[in-house]
Amino acid sequence: MDGSEDRSTIVLHDLHKSFGGQTVLNGIDLEFEQGETLAVLGRSGSGKSGLLKWIIGLRKLDSGSIQVHHEEITALPPDKLHDVRKRIGFLFREGALYDSLTIEANVAFPLRHTEMSSAERKERVQHLLVQVGMDKDARKMPSEISGGMKKRVGLARALALDPDILLFDEPTAGLDPITATEIEKLILTLQKERNTASVVVTHDLHGARTVSDRLALIHEGTILVQGTFEELRRSDEAFVHEFLREAD
Repeated sequence: MDGSEDRSTIVLHDLHKSFGGQTVLNGIDLEFEQGETLAVLGRSGSGKSGLLKWIIGLRKLDSGSIQVHHEEITALPPDKLHDVRKRIGFLFREGALYDSLTIEANVAFPLRHTEMSSAERKERVQHLLVQVGMDKDARKMPSEISGGMKKRVGLARALALDPDILLFDEPTAGLDPITATEIEKLILTLQKERNTASVVVTHDLHGARTVSDRLALIHEGTILVQGTFEELRRSDEAFVHEFLREAD
């Protein structure tokens, strides 16, 4: 990619991981900058969703380096890693809402240990729910809303601590085309407003093209190719063309 490592928000270098003798990551190298949205593509089981969990330290690597804002995080103690995670918003695939909490309480959850007053937290939650179009449903329980609405609430919660990095795990998975388009528009709007560095892991090629500046394709544990969609189409790699035909 253009630019130097000095401008990069996250740098992944030579990541390796195996489970039970099966290699998942086999030398992943990837970096991205503030203000950029990168879509990570790959077949099921390629490790693309796991990549997000390795970035925030929810899983341990066998070897490799992950830098966030020039800080190596792979060996950080839990308290220091927690500080890094505060700067990263994570939208889980299914929203991962707490079933026993209302919508507004779910969004407020990351704010519970901040120095905000009760009034400030309430105002922050209201603002976020308005931003994702869920303010009229604040008192509902997760069981009372649709899958697309859960994604919106999950996104509001991911934004609660005002992160400068956003990670999206299959943001449109399981949604009908109209709702998926609404989520894609919301991601684009938030990216424009916040200038975050964003990684979108997805199997949805159309959605990836819509929301991202670059795409990266994982195959056999490595980044086989990365670039714009047109650059992927011009690749000499046979698997790239096979994947694009399957995903289109």
